[in-house]
Amino acid sequence: MRVALCLACAALAASPGVQAQGYEVVPWSAHKPVPSLQATDLNGQVWRLKDLRGKAVLINFWASWCEPCRAEMPSLQALAQSLGPEKLRVLAVNFKESEGTVRRYAQRNELRLPILPDPAGLLARQWGVRLFPSTVLISADGRVRGVLRGELDWSGAEAASLLASLLAPPPGQR
Repeated sequence: MRVALCLACAALAASPGVQAQGYEVVPWSAHKPVPSLQATDLNGQVWRLKDLRGKAVLINFWASWCEPCRAEMPSLQALAQSLGPEKLRVLAVNFKESEGTVRRYAQRNELRLPILPDPAGLLARQWGVRLFPSTVLISADGRVRGVLRGELDWSGAEAASLLASLLAPPPGQR
Protein backbone atom coordinates (compact mmCIF):
# COMPACT_ATOMS: atom_id res chain seq x y z
CA MET A 1 0.00 0.00 0.00
CA ARG A 2 2.75 2.48 0.94
CA VAL A 3 4.66 1.70 -2.23
CA ALA A 4 1.56 2.42 -4.32
CA LEU A 5 1.03 5.75 -2.58
CA CYS A 6 4.65 6.77 -3.06
CA LEU A 7 4.41 5.78 -6.72
CA ALA A 8 1.27 7.92 -7.00
CA CYS A 9 3.21 10.86 -5.51
CA ALA A 10 6.00 10.31 -8.00
CA ALA A 11 3.55 10.04 -10.90
CA LEU A 12 1.91 13.31 -9.91
CA ALA A 13 5.24 15.10 -9.67
CA ALA A 14 6.32 13.77 -13.07
CA SER A 15 3.08 14.49 -14.94
CA PRO A 16 3.01 17.30 -17.53
CA GLY A 17 1.95 20.69 -16.21
CA VAL A 18 2.48 19.67 -12.61
CA GLN A 19 6.17 18.93 -12.68
CA ALA A 20 7.25 22.56 -12.45
CA GLN A 21 4.90 23.21 -9.55
CA GLY A 22 4.90 19.88 -7.73
CA TYR A 23 1.20 20.23 -6.94
CA GLU A 24 -2.24 20.76 -8.44
CA VAL A 25 -5.39 22.29 -7.00
CA VAL A 26 -8.58 20.37 -7.65
CA PRO A 27 -11.70 22.53 -7.11
CA TRP A 28 -14.36 21.26 -4.72
CA SER A 29 -17.68 20.88 -6.51
CA ALA A 30 -20.49 23.00 -5.06
CA HIS A 31 -22.67 19.89 -5.22
CA LYS A 32 -20.21 17.68 -3.36
CA PRO A 33 -21.09 17.29 0.34
CA VAL A 34 -18.53 18.43 2.90
CA PRO A 35 -17.64 15.65 5.32
CA SER A 36 -17.79 16.48 8.99
CA LEU A 37 -14.48 16.41 10.74
CA GLN A 38 -14.21 15.38 14.34
CA ALA A 39 -10.94 13.97 15.57
CA THR A 40 -8.74 13.99 18.64
CA ASP A 41 -5.17 15.23 18.42
CA LEU A 42 -2.11 13.73 20.12
CA ASN A 43 -2.70 15.98 23.15
CA GLY A 44 -6.28 14.80 23.64
CA GLN A 45 -7.97 17.92 22.23
CA VAL A 46 -11.05 17.27 20.10
CA TRP A 47 -11.19 19.21 16.83
CA ARG A 48 -14.44 19.80 14.96
CA LEU A 49 -14.54 21.57 11.62
CA LYS A 50 -17.80 23.31 12.55
CA ASP A 51 -16.05 24.93 15.56
CA LEU A 52 -13.47 26.57 13.29
CA ARG A 53 -15.89 28.63 11.22
CA GLY A 54 -14.66 32.20 10.82
CA LYS A 55 -11.06 31.04 10.32
CA ALA A 56 -9.38 29.66 7.26
CA VAL A 57 -8.53 25.98 7.71
CA LEU A 58 -5.99 23.75 6.02
CA ILE A 59 -6.49 20.03 6.61
CA ASN A 60 -3.20 18.45 5.59
CA PHE A 61 -3.15 14.68 5.04
CA TRP A 62 0.37 13.31 5.44
CA ALA A 63 2.48 10.34 6.56
CA SER A 64 5.99 10.16 7.99
CA TRP A 65 7.05 7.68 5.27
CA CYS A 66 6.11 10.18 2.53
CA GLU A 67 9.13 12.30 1.51
CA PRO A 68 7.08 15.19 0.01
CA CYS A 69 5.01 15.24 3.23
CA ARG A 70 8.14 15.53 5.35
CA ALA A 71 9.51 18.27 3.11
CA GLU A 72 6.26 20.27 3.28
CA MET A 73 5.64 20.06 7.03
CA PRO A 74 8.11 22.77 8.20
CA SER A 75 6.58 25.40 5.90
CA LEU A 76 3.06 24.45 7.05
CA GLN A 77 4.11 24.85 10.65
CA ALA A 78 5.79 28.20 9.93
CA LEU A 79 2.66 29.39 8.11
CA ALA A 80 0.41 28.45 11.03
CA GLN A 81 2.72 30.25 13.44
CA SER A 82 3.06 33.40 11.33
CA LEU A 83 -0.69 33.86 10.74
CA GLY A 84 -1.75 32.67 14.18
CA PRO A 85 -4.77 30.62 15.25
CA GLU A 86 -7.13 33.61 15.03
CA LYS A 87 -6.76 33.65 11.23
CA LEU A 88 -5.70 30.14 10.23
CA ARG A 89 -5.83 26.65 11.64
CA VAL A 90 -3.67 23.93 10.17
CA LEU A 91 -4.72 20.41 11.12
CA ALA A 92 -2.23 17.68 10.24
CA VAL A 93 -4.05 14.36 9.71
CA ASN A 94 -1.60 11.47 9.84
CA PHE A 95 -2.52 8.59 7.54
CA LYS A 96 -2.55 5.02 8.87
CA GLU A 97 0.42 5.11 11.23
CA SER A 98 0.46 4.02 14.85
CA GLU A 99 0.16 6.68 17.50
CA GLY A 100 3.64 5.79 18.77
CA THR A 101 5.18 6.31 15.34
CA VAL A 102 3.39 9.62 14.93
CA ARG A 103 4.39 10.84 18.42
CA ARG A 104 8.04 9.96 17.85
CA TYR A 105 8.06 11.72 14.49
CA ALA A 106 6.37 14.83 15.94
CA GLN A 107 8.81 14.97 18.85
CA ARG A 108 11.89 14.43 16.68
CA ASN A 109 10.79 17.19 14.32
CA GLU A 110 9.42 19.52 17.02
CA LEU A 111 5.99 19.71 15.37
CA ARG A 112 3.55 21.94 17.21
CA LEU A 113 0.64 21.67 14.78
CA PRO A 114 -2.42 19.78 15.96
CA ILE A 115 -1.72 16.24 14.75
CA LEU A 116 -4.79 14.08 14.27
CA PRO A 117 -4.02 10.37 13.97
CA ASP A 118 -6.10 8.55 11.34
CA PRO A 119 -4.95 4.96 12.00
CA ALA A 120 -7.61 3.31 9.86
CA GLY A 121 -7.61 5.96 7.12
CA LEU A 122 -11.27 6.85 7.72
CA LEU A 123 -10.78 10.63 7.55
CA ALA A 124 -8.74 10.33 4.37
CA ARG A 125 -11.46 8.16 2.83
CA GLN A 126 -14.24 10.58 3.86
CA TRP A 127 -12.39 13.49 2.24
CA GLY A 128 -11.48 11.47 -0.89
CA VAL A 129 -7.74 11.70 -0.27
CA ARG A 130 -5.65 9.11 -2.10
CA LEU A 131 -2.45 11.07 -2.72
CA PHE A 132 -0.02 12.38 -0.11
CA PRO A 133 0.42 15.08 0.82
CA SER A 134 -3.02 16.51 0.13
CA THR A 135 -4.36 19.65 1.74
CA VAL A 136 -8.04 20.58 1.91
CA LEU A 137 -8.46 24.36 1.51
CA ILE A 138 -11.34 25.80 3.55
CA SER A 139 -12.17 29.50 3.55
CA ALA A 140 -13.10 31.56 6.59
CA ASP A 141 -16.77 31.29 5.59
CA GLY A 142 -16.58 27.52 6.03
CA ARG A 143 -16.66 26.60 2.33
CA VAL A 144 -14.28 24.01 0.95
CA ARG A 145 -12.56 25.68 -2.00
CA GLY A 146 -10.46 22.78 -3.21
CA VAL A 147 -7.86 20.15 -2.50
CA LEU A 148 -4.21 20.81 -3.13
CA ARG A 149 -2.58 17.53 -4.14
CA GLY A 150 1.18 17.33 -3.84
CA GLU A 151 3.84 19.32 -2.04
CA LEU A 152 3.78 23.11 -1.75
CA ASP A 153 6.19 25.52 -0.09
CA TRP A 154 3.69 27.37 2.09
CA SER A 155 6.08 30.32 2.43
CA GLY A 156 6.09 31.01 -1.32
CA ALA A 157 4.13 33.23 -3.68
CA GLU A 158 1.84 30.41 -4.89
CA ALA A 159 0.75 29.74 -1.32
CA ALA A 160 0.16 33.44 -0.66
CA SER A 161 -2.12 33.57 -3.69
CA LEU A 162 -4.09 30.52 -2.55
CA LEU A 163 -4.39 31.80 1.01
CA ALA A 164 -5.58 35.30 0.06
CA SER A 165 -9.04 34.07 -0.94
CA LEU A 166 -9.25 31.71 2.04
CA LEU A 167 -8.40 34.42 4.57
CA ALA A 168 -10.89 36.99 3.28
CA PRO A 169 -13.51 37.68 5.96
CA PRO A 170 -16.92 36.15 5.34
CA PRO A 171 -19.48 38.46 3.67
CA GLY A 172 -21.09 40.69 6.27
CA GLN A 173 -17.89 40.86 8.35
CA ARG A 174 -15.90 42.98 5.90
